[in-house]
Amino acid sequence: MTSSAPRTTKQWILASKPTAAPVLSGPDATFKLQTVTLAPLKEGQLLCKVRYFSNDTGLRNFIQSTVAPERFYVPTVPIGAPMRSGVIAEVIESAMPAFKPGDLVMDFHLGTWSELVVLEGATSQPLSPLPNGLPLTHYLGAFGASGLAAYTGLKFAGGAKADDTVVISAAAGATGSMAVQIALRLMGAKRVVGIAGSDEKCAYVREVLGAHACLNYKSPTFVEDLKAATPDEVDVYFDNVGGHVLDAMLTRMKRHGTVAVCGAVSTYNSGQPMAISNWFELISMRITIRGFIMLDYMNEAPAMVAELIGAAADGKIKLQDNETVVEVGIEQQPETWMRLFSGDNQGKLITKLIV
Repeated sequence: MTSSAPRTTKQWILASKPTAAPVLSGPDATFKLQTVTLAPLKEGQLLCKVRYFSNDTGLRNFIQSTVAPERFYVPTVPIGAPMRSGVIAEVIESAMPAFKPGDLVMDFHLGTWSELVVLEGATSQPLSPLPNGLPLTHYLGAFGASGLAAYTGLKFAGGAKADDTVVISAAAGATGSMAVQIALRLMGAKRVVGIAGSDEKCAYVREVLGAHACLNYKSPTFVEDLKAATPDEVDVYFDNVGGHVLDAMLTRMKRHGTVAVCGAVSTYNSGQPMAISNWFELISMRITIRGFIMLDYMNEAPAMVAELIGAAADGKIKLQDNETVVEVGIEQQPETWMRLFSGDNQGKLITKLIV
């Protein structure tokens, strides 16, 4: 069954590719809000009302990246196309028998910044209630792309093992906060050290997430603090930020240690190439640097998500203060997303869309 009823919706499109930080207003604004008419549903598609947007730093690379589009791991967003993100949405019309109006679904990265969105049923995940009354928004964070990135980065890219010393940057963020707990409580790491951007965030990483130590990378004594916190050096570094934090970490890696690269947020809006002065450490200490994408391990995803949900139900994974939910209208979505780059959020940053 297909639908022939057109629907209109407000939708943010990419109007200009930024060379540094996205521009939110004026003639060179990165995004433009338009009212568009959605095409009728084709077989297998769903018309949905968006409830939540997933805000992720990686979306910055969807709109402009140093990587050529044909080499990027997912299709990028061309000028004039709607901005993409993960969404949780409610089905209002279905052209796929497996879904009916009222169902809640999630799409990891093919949703758009729209009030209404057409999703492919084949890539839409139906959502079931979570244990202990946990909010469904955790499907976008702890039990979604953030949790899966943390798990796959540690297990497959990093090869983390029991008794390892593991360091995690952006440790108070959506992915980092899960990586800290996965390393500690699911992988049995001997020592887990977080790195975050404020003393308050470091307190959260230690006191709530359970890290043995957490370092403020903005401190003038960061390099000395890092050395003191890793007396036995580091087996696995889970890197979310790149830049001077990665540069410092190269001096603390064990011989044959591994850096699992999840992101490089310090460079996304800089417009400048990353400067690394300790590069020869790679040769001297025979360090492995491995980039990864959690989408490569989607065949493992159901088992990993089930394990993470079970660990949260059992109290092994703490989700206290693990997400920041901002309630705004569609007009405020770009500025809400941009909060990621000023460090205003703790844990996963989610937009609850008010219509």
